[in-house]
Amino acid sequence: MSTTTATIMASRNIEQQRSLGRRRKFVDKLVMYFCLTATVVGLFFLLSIMGTLLWRGLIALDLIVLTQEFQPTRYGDDSLPKGGLIHAIVGSLIQTSIATAIGTPIGLLVGTYLSEYAGKSKFGYAVRFISDILLSAPSVLIGLFIYQLVVLPQGGFSGFAGALALAIIVIPVVVRTTEDMLQLIPNTLREAVVALGAPKWKMITLVAWRAAISGIMTGILLAFARIMGETAPLLLTSFGNNILSTDLSRAMASLPVSIYQQANSGFPDLIDIAWSGALLVTLGVLFINIIARVALRKRA
Repeated sequence: MSTTTATIMASRNIEQQRSLGRRRKFVDKLVMYFCLTATVVGLFFLLSIMGTLLWRGLIALDLIVLTQEFQPTRYGDDSLPKGGLIHAIVGSLIQTSIATAIGTPIGLLVGTYLSEYAGKSKFGYAVRFISDILLSAPSVLIGLFIYQLVVLPQGGFSGFAGALALAIIVIPVVVRTTEDMLQLIPNTLREAVVALGAPKWKMITLVAWRAAISGIMTGILLAFARIMGETAPLLLTSFGNNILSTDLSRAMASLPVSIYQQANSGFPDLIDIAWSGALLVTLGVLFINIIARVALRKRA
């Protein structure tokens, strides 16, 4: 009787295991199909956006767009000169370059402090918390902050105010990247340098930074790519300009703001130029991301 009972129990266990295996395979395939469907949907929208951007952006993209300043619409009169985006391209390069030059050293030093000095201190946790808030904060809030802090006291919009707003966006990105890259360096490397008698600041600048340089540069490039497409903070700080200007004390043009203004103009020729500007921004961000990924791959 006991043998028969054991046989029945064993057969039941085998059947339960088979049923459980079939259920697991079904759930596994179901999850795989959901993931595959989500991937296809995401790629569809991405390719649709890129296709529309190329189709509309290449219509008006020519040498005039890249070399001439803004001109009023020539809708209904093709004899009028065609405008371009050189003022916005130069303005964007100036503001993003200054913002990166301001934000990178601050972010690098803060990230180094968090990785090498702060440890698990309360002040370190507070700095990380503030950095994470800045990293996810809406950019329009940063624009409002700089508007209140710089634009109103100056009595007008300026390229410097726009660069300062973008610099605040750069800082948390560089902070996070620097801290993460420095934490990947083995502690044995730090201990070996200190054991040779080198002070800690030399260990950081000559060893830790050099070991993490490609990852840190990747973060800087990604921060630069992010601020290239920011519109809201620039509307409240540098505002925009229709002429080529390098004066940081006055309103300065930028590609995102010019795209916004010309896209809302209602004139087909200006809207086509706005599409060309959007294509230029997208290609610039894509190029920078490719450089960052290549640099990170070489590091790995």
